[in-house]
Amino acid sequence: QEAEVSEKDAQQDYEKMMADASEKRAADSKSITEKSDAKATAEENLQAETEKKAGTTKELMATLEVIQSLHGECDWLLQNYDARKEARSGEVEALTNAKAVLKGADYSLVQRRSVRKSGFLGREQ
Repeated sequence: QEAEVSEKDAQQDYEKMMADASEKRAADSKSITEKSDAKATAEENLQAETEKKAGTTKELMATLEVIQSLHGECDWLLQNYDARKEARSGEVEALTNAKAVLKGADYSLVQRRSVRKSGFLGREQ
């Protein structure tokens, strides 16, 4: 009789262990499914972010090219500032003189520079 009780206890323990194992397998299976879904979502997000990064990198390169171009233009403007300033003042002076001529000033007697020419049409003889 003790053997029957022992066997019944063993059978109950076995059935309980099998039920627990079945529950654990179901929980593990559910966990694997959830983790697989999370992994797939993470991979999709990674792909989207990788594409976004590539686009942003292209935009950055274009911006850097524009900045480099502007830098070159600014350098040129700074290097040629004095020459441009002189040219502008010459233009302003020429426009002022032209305005004065149109108002009736006589610049025919004003000699800007002396040029010596000899012979016919300024040819040397």
